[in-house]
Amino acid sequence: REGGSALPAAVGALCRALPPRARPAPDTLRRARFDRPQASLDFWRLLYVLLKQIHGGTWTESDAIGAQVRFVKWALWYHGYGRPQLQRLPADGSAGSRELLLAFSWLLHSLGLLELLLARNRVQTGDEASVCTCEDELPSSQEGTSEAGPQDRVDVRYLQWLTGRLRLQWCSLHAQHQEQCKLLHKIHLFTSGSHVDQNLSHFSVTEADLIRHPENYKQLLQLLESETMQLEAFLEWKQLEPVYWQWMETVLDDMAEEGNTCESQDADVKKRRLPEVASCCPWAEKLAGQMDRLSRDLMALQEQLQQLITQRKAAWWQKVSPRVAAREELQKESFSATARKIQESIELKLRDLTSLHAPKKNEMHGLCRLVLRSKHPASRRSFGGAVAAVSAAEVVRELQMREASLQRELQQLRDQCRLRLDRIAGGLQGVICISP
Repeated sequence: REGGSALPAAVGALCRALPPRARPAPDTLRRARFDRPQASLDFWRLLYVLLKQIHGGTWTESDAIGAQVRFVKWALWYHGYGRPQLQRLPADGSAGSRELLLAFSWLLHSLGLLELLLARNRVQTGDEASVCTCEDELPSSQEGTSEAGPQDRVDVRYLQWLTGRLRLQWCSLHAQHQEQCKLLHKIHLFTSGSHVDQNLSHFSVTEADLIRHPENYKQLLQLLESETMQLEAFLEWKQLEPVYWQWMETVLDDMAEEGNTCESQDADVKKRRLPEVASCCPWAEKLAGQMDRLSRDLMALQEQLQQLITQRKAAWWQKVSPRVAAREELQKESFSATARKIQESIELKLRDLTSLHAPKKNEMHGLCRLVLRSKHPASRRSFGGAVAAVSAAEVVRELQMREASLQRELQQLRDQCRLRLDRIAGGLQGVICISP
């Protein structure tokens, strides 16, 4: 397998598709295949730089090797790579190049490493904005939370000061964002009709700066050429990727033969022997089986949840219906307010439960290019990967609906806090509490 010319081409394309500042030499992967200690430091640095870019952190060439090793181990554990052999590697980075090669290959498959880095390091020539209308995954309210003890009490005045400071910073950020939007609108309006692309019709800030300062064109051209080379290498890599995974099969076989795995795991390693198929991921069959089982379990849980919701709702209506006839007799204001709040709470809970198994709507998430509205609107593209174009009115409408939902939830929480404060104040003797 290693004697052909396809493997060096695949490894070379993989290295060229990585960012320039984190691009290893193809010989580094070959030395790591034989667990050479000379490749350990290069691989620690490679994983450190790549994971730093993924997590949006900054790094310098002078970062200590101990800090790099600790960060790489933490980041791999965070992403789900729980192989104990990697965690037992020395902190000075003097050994373990083959284990690092295995971790690097795992990142290639599990995170879509190349696609993620290409999207993150893409050269931006247009004015873009982040759009997100996704619903929060956390529950809207949590009841029964334990109250803080005497040692965890915080002065209310300090909380008020923090709230005021946060509100001031939020207003400042909002004002800066409005000023940026005004300046972008002026640039788009003054350059309208100047762009060769009729779908855009105007220049972006980068394009306007290139017209004013042509000397910056050389730097942008170099960046675009570097990105083009990476994209060409990525296309070549996608064609030769099965060759790389077949080569990684031999790496796993050598690790098993040389006793790098525990004896108790040898039988399991043979069972997990990769199938002889031209797959982009050697362990795709096992992963697909686990996903299928999880999917079946999830569907069964959803059906049980739906049945439970139906039963609870029927039991609740059966219990409440005899009391509906006597509702007119109960005219007390406190009872009406309490019943209304209970009904609103139940509706919110039912809405949260139904949203768990309801089909997800087409949520917008990602970057979109800011384009001045014209009679030739930009074509709509899907989010993810390429920059999409959406209507501002649609985004505003989605955000207004989200704002109204949050306002209702905030009012409900305020009412709950007011009732709790009233109960607390009622238990105090000789104290008069005046609510704000």
